[in-house]
Amino acid sequence: MKTLTGEHIILRALEPEDLEFVLNIENNESIWHLSNTQTPFSRFVIKQYLENAHKDIFEVKQLRLVICDKAGLSLGLIDLFDFDFKNKRAGVGIIIKDALNRDKGYGLEALKLTINYSFKFLGLHQLYCNISEENSTSLNLFKKIGFETIGLKKDWNFNNNMFSNEYVLQLIKK
Repeated sequence: MKTLTGEHIILRALEPEDLEFVLNIENNESIWHLSNTQTPFSRFVIKQYLENAHKDIFEVKQLRLVICDKAGLSLGLIDLFDFDFKNKRAGVGIIIKDALNRDKGYGLEALKLTINYSFKFLGLHQLYCNISEENSTSLNLFKKIGFETIGLKKDWNFNNNMFSNEYVLQLIKK
């Protein structure tokens, strides 16, 4: 897969040229709680990650795609993780880097493309996501597209000297 094309965006594979973009996202402390990151990543580590990003999802159990507008501007990332071919499921996560590009439908379109790719081409039966109780924007996004809340993990994450709850949402192929 080279790209997935939507009406306003494309999803494309990671390229070596994405080093600064990925480095900026991964080292943005304000979103570390979303990925349970504890420490900054070095340029070297991200470069190594990008050098191995071509590996097949069946081998590495994850896939990260860059969300770009039609002009090629990188807007964010969408990930499939914990890919489990035997049980036909994977987790999904999404981030739009700059607040200026949020609430414009890019995330919704990226999620739709990823769901279609997951069900049609990867043969998955379900996708799931984990979203902090306070993240109403993401909760609304995933619910809008058909994900259902299946549980609440109480005191699941510890950030800023306090525990927070996390929802588990699931989308089963119809």
